[in-house]
Amino acid sequence: MLKYVIKRVLMVIPVLIGVSIIVFSLMRVFSPDPAPIVLGQHATQEAVTAWRQSQGLDAPIVTQYITYIANAFRGDLGTSYYTGASVTSEIFARFPATIELAIAAIIFATIFGILLGVLAAVKKNTIFDAVGTLFALIGVSIPVFWLGILLIMFFSGYLDLLPTGGRIDVLLEPADVTGFYLIDSLLEGSWAAFKSTLLHLILPALTLGMYSMAIITRMTRSTMLDTLGQDYIRTARAKGISERKVIGKHALRNSMIPVTTVIGLQFGSLLGGALLTESVFSWPGIGKFTVDCILKSDFPIVQGVVLLVAVIFVTVNLVADLVYALLDPRIKYSLKKEG
Repeated sequence: MLKYVIKRVLMVIPVLIGVSIIVFSLMRVFSPDPAPIVLGQHATQEAVTAWRQSQGLDAPIVTQYITYIANAFRGDLGTSYYTGASVTSEIFARFPATIELAIAAIIFATIFGILLGVLAAVKKNTIFDAVGTLFALIGVSIPVFWLGILLIMFFSGYLDLLPTGGRIDVLLEPADVTGFYLIDSLLEGSWAAFKSTLLHLILPALTLGMYSMAIITRMTRSTMLDTLGQDYIRTARAKGISERKVIGKHALRNSMIPVTTVIGLQFGSLLGGALLTESVFSWPGIGKFTVDCILKSDFPIVQGVVLLVAVIFVTVNLVADLVYALLDPRIKYSLKKEG
């Protein structure tokens, strides 16, 4: 088991290096020169040259990358061109907001995706199957930004039930302890702040999690249909085991192995794919922050965010692989032999 984990961790290194090379190259080749943006359009050529030298942008791109990656291995991702603060502090000041949104979205996607998928498989070729398939099709097809706007128009504009954007009412913002407003409001004992945070979280979480819910629904339905056709399921039914136990204990547990992979991949995707959702709902996370930094050619921030998301993505994949051992004894046995 330990040997397997070490092997997977070592595989992460070339992936992260490849990601860093791609984003580093794209930012410098296709993004505008940040010097005039930082200093202003009326800055003199001497000021622009001096600023570029101070940031190391006058060196060859290969030299810039080697310097960047060497500093990154020491934990130094550079400083923002605009605020002068370290990239790490800028990212982690906003990252809890994105994590809170992604967790809420994946919880929504997992619960409803599995329920719809199981229902569609058990009630194959019925109205329940058609509704589940329709939801999955809509979730995959509808653009995130359009869905967000529609939800705002209906629930905020027409019904006036939920806020249009932001993370919490300004006057209710809790003390920053963990960065997660739901937790911080509970620690502070402010139910008004907790309620406000929850209400602000609903629409962004629904918008962000809709695509993942559709993917999980389709995967659950597919694997459940395959499992329900197996001989041991027919044997369990022939023994007189209740249908609820057959579905929940035998069919669903074995179907969850590929579904777990999908959930892990989707959670990683949610962290990196919250750009449009955060922009639509003015959610103060790293997604909206990254969009602003891309428009301003703030290279260090964008590079730091992409690397962080890549690390989280591969880590989630590793955890999903290890969870297999808890769900399938055959995988657990093979991992013990390999370790």
